[in-house]
Parts: sequence; structure tokens; C-alpha cells
Amino acid sequence: LVKMQFLQILSRKPGSLEVLFQIPFCQKQFPYSCLSTSVCVYSKKKKGNSYEQVDQEKYKNLVHSVTSYKTSAQTPETILEEDSLLYGPPAKHRCPVKAGTKTPKNWVPLINPSKRILPVSSDSNVPMKIGLQRTKMPSVTRILQQTLSPQQVFYLERWKQKMIEELGKEGFEEYTKNLFLQGELFHSALESIFLSEEASARDQGKDDVVAGYLSSVKHVLEDISDVKALESGVHHETLQYLGLVDCVAKYRGQLCVIDWKTSEKPKPFLQNTYDNPLQVAAYIGAINHDANYDFQVCCGLIVVAYKNGSPAHPHFMDPDLCSQYWNKWLLRLEEYLDKN
Repeated sequence: LVKMQFLQILSRKPGSLEVLFQIPFCQKQFPYSCLSTSVCVYSKKKKGNSYEQVDQEKYKNLVHSVTSYKTSAQTPETILEEDSLLYGPPAKHRCPVKAGTKTPKNWVPLINPSKRILPVSSDSNVPMKIGLQRTKMPSVTRILQQTLSPQQVFYLERWKQKMIEELGKEGFEEYTKNLFLQGELFHSALESIFLSEEASARDQGKDDVVAGYLSSVKHVLEDISDVKALESGVHHETLQYLGLVDCVAKYRGQLCVIDWKTSEKPKPFLQNTYDNPLQVAAYIGAINHDANYDFQVCCGLIVVAYKNGSPAHPHFMDPDLCSQYWNKWLLRLEEYLDKN
């Protein structure tokens, strides 16, 4: 031990080992390399096994199981057994169904597989305009109004009360009456444009209100062609409901059911239009199952026009999106039928 400590001291001083390992009888020195060692000495006694202090006879099986295995004795089978003893057998359950993925009981396809598409006739340039038959069948608007969610009812009622506080009851009635009138004038002006009745459209355009809406949709009208139906009644022969379609035409080459909406507030996203996508999907399904129409539609378009003339927001609904809203519409229809 003393010799080893002496070597450690020498190794810390440069040249010390060099002198120590020189051979005095040689003129030249041999190549050498520095040597450094260290020794750690522990004077503590070896730690005893704590299991030796345990009552070996009393806990013989436990001590044996702990000391006789170097690796874990657990296996998938033993873990399952332990879990079953501690927590009981695993509960078999299905994943919760996400909102909006509920399947309608009476599912009818959006596209009618048995409908025969007739060849294009010579007078196909004239848009169809079928009168709405007043029957006992409920309308799309009525079905949607009577199946509003509690949250929708709450917000509508709160808006109504707020408007009554500002305008009074009579003033609110006049306000809603003007809104409907503006919508009718706007739809009439669009119909005149599509029918190339320029004189009628120009006369209606003199009204500042209609002029603002027409200016708002001007850029959308440039993408619309091949108008097939205007303000035309539709009814679903299988599901027994009816409605009045604003327009069926091509938008950027895709045949769509087009719904014209007026708004005083911006609605830049489809979700801002509330139940309008369900309404469009309902009309698409009705057209596809109505024998009066010799074509089928798989796309939709909601155009929100603004009174101040700011550019309208067109919301295009592709076939996948239409199918999603079609399923939601079927659920609302089932809810209506259950209530009535």
C-alpha cells in the first residue's frame, strides 16, 4: 500500500517517473510512457442481506420468491390475473358514438339509384318552374323549425326579446315584415336576371335595397350557368315532404341546388348559416326522388348577400358534405315524425 501511494505522488510531478525508470549504464534513454494508477480502498464491511433478518420460517414463501429470481416473474398472464383480482374482470364496452354520427333508422340514399335520366330535350334552356302543391306533407321549413335544439330556441328567443326591447312589439313586427319583403324582391330580381328579363331587373334595381343585394352577388352570378329550375316546387316521394327550391344551376361547372340568403351581418363560414345546409340537402334529396325532374343533383351552394353591397359569401357544398348534411336532415325528419 505504501509503495502504491509513493507511485501516485511521483506520477503527479512531471519528470519524476522519467528519472525513476532511467537505466544509468546506457547513454540513451529508452522510450517510456507515463504510468498513473489509483487504488480505492473501502474499509466498510460488506452490507448484509436485509432478508436475513426476516423470520425465515414465517415468510418462507415470500423470501424465496424475492431472492430466487433475478428478473421479474411477471408475465402477461400473471398481470391479467392480478388485475382481475384487484379490479375485477375487464368491462367490455363500445367506444362512445360521436355527436353527429348517429345513423337514421329509415335511411334513404341522397342519390336515387333507380331514377332514369332522360335525354336533354330541345327546350331544356327554359328553366323549370313547378308550382308547389299544397298537401298534407310537411315542408322542409316547418320540419326544421319544429326540431330546433334547445340551444337554438334559446338564442332565437333572446334575439327576439332584444329586438322587441329596442323597437317595441309593433316595430319588431314591421322589421320582420320588411325582411321578408326584401327577400322576395331580391329573389324576384334574380329570377328576372336568369330569364334575361333585363327591363324588369333594371326596374327592380332602382330600389336601393335590391340594388345593394344585386351588387353583392354580382361576382357570384358570373360563375353560374345552365339554369335548370327557378322557384320550383319539389317533393320527396318516399319520405313525404316538400319544399320550394330557389334555383338549380351549374356553379363553376357543378350542378347545384342554390339557396339565396340575405343578411345584415357577415357570414363568412358555412357554420354561420345554421340550418341552411340541412335545407339544401333536403332539397337535393327531394329533386333526386321527384319524378318531375329528369336530372339528379349532388352538390349545393348557399349564397349570403348583403344589403350594403359588400361581396356576398358563396358556400359550396361538395358531394361528401351534402351526404353528411343529408344524414343530419334524416335525423331531424325522424324527430319531427316522432313528435307528430
